[in-house]
Amino acid sequence: MSISLSNKQRRYLAYSIPVLAVFAALLFGAIMLVLLGANPFEGYSEMFIGAFGSGDALIATLLKATPLLFVGTGIVIAFRAGVINIGAEGQMVLGGLFATMAALYLPEMPGVIMVPLVLIAGVIGGAMWGWIPGALKAYYRVNEILSTIMLNIVAVQLMAYLLRGPLIDPAEIERGTRIPQTARLTESADLPILFGDRLHIGPVLAVLCAIATYYLLWRTPLGYRLRAVGLSEHAARYAGIPVRRTIALALTLSGALAGLAGAVLVFGSESHRMVTDGSTMGFTGGAGFNGIVAALLGGLHPLWTIPASFLFGGLIVGGQALQRAVQVPSALIVALNGLVVIFVVAADRYRAKLLAVETREEASAQPDGDDDSEVHAASGMGVVHDAAPDGTHSFDPEDSS
Repeated sequence: MSISLSNKQRRYLAYSIPVLAVFAALLFGAIMLVLLGANPFEGYSEMFIGAFGSGDALIATLLKATPLLFVGTGIVIAFRAGVINIGAEGQMVLGGLFATMAALYLPEMPGVIMVPLVLIAGVIGGAMWGWIPGALKAYYRVNEILSTIMLNIVAVQLMAYLLRGPLIDPAEIERGTRIPQTARLTESADLPILFGDRLHIGPVLAVLCAIATYYLLWRTPLGYRLRAVGLSEHAARYAGIPVRRTIALALTLSGALAGLAGAVLVFGSESHRMVTDGSTMGFTGGAGFNGIVAALLGGLHPLWTIPASFLFGGLIVGGQALQRAVQVPSALIVALNGLVVIFVVAADRYRAKLLAVETREEASAQPDGDDDSEVHAASGMGVVHDAAPDGTHSFDPEDSS
């Protein structure tokens, strides 16, 4: 027995699938809580209160969601161009290092100048670390998953060397503790505070970047080229789009946003210094990988990634409250986040199938030879429903080989 759905119903179901996947993951988490002798209703109640139940909880969730949104938005750009960026952790590290060195070595300047400078430095560091795998993928066909993961390892070793050597706080050397951290960075580079003593402008910047990314991808010729390459390299090349440059640019832009996340982590932190425990997690808190989940939860759309990042940030913050309330091992919180990842990624395939069916039906309804019909193409990265902007075609003879 098969159930027939209209295109409208199919679309609503497709876009609700990531949320349903989260609820399914929480259901499995409840089973684990029961097996550990904890009350799942009490645990999830404390998790909700810990993430959204007070002003301080909301601020903590917003701050936790901020790097996820930066990274997730960058992941959307990469995925839409048909490449997978697993290197956001390393790109965040390079962004943090570049921003830190800018604050340490640039002359003292007013905050209105210093804050943009350190943020731009973070963008440059992340963009550089994203361009490397992008160029390797585009010009030498090196698998970007492998290259980005390996560059994560290089980044963490570089960070460990710099924070234990050239950038280490001199006071750590004097005390003999040698904690891998910088000195307190210049106050003029601190991110402006919006509310209370913790909520800085980072969340606002992240939302603005997501909106700008939406405009880039769906309202500009460059965005059309990025998505066209992601849907079909061969068709894009035939249309005169510089495929190799576009692939390299996609990972560069993705890395730039991750680098900006790293800069915000440094200058929005309470210690106002770059510090690590010797691993990328010690600096990023796993945002480089969790941002991928936020992007998938948002349907690989920059605007939907905004609430998805907020939700996933709440799961992380609330998970800590759950652990304290029902006294379960911290590994359970890691497992719960892992379940969310598995369910969201698995459900995304089914969502793509639903959207692909809708796209085929709409395409079959288009009259043959209709030059004014819109582009209707579906893939695992979502659905595109828009015509090519003017100025899209930019044939590059060197790229057409």
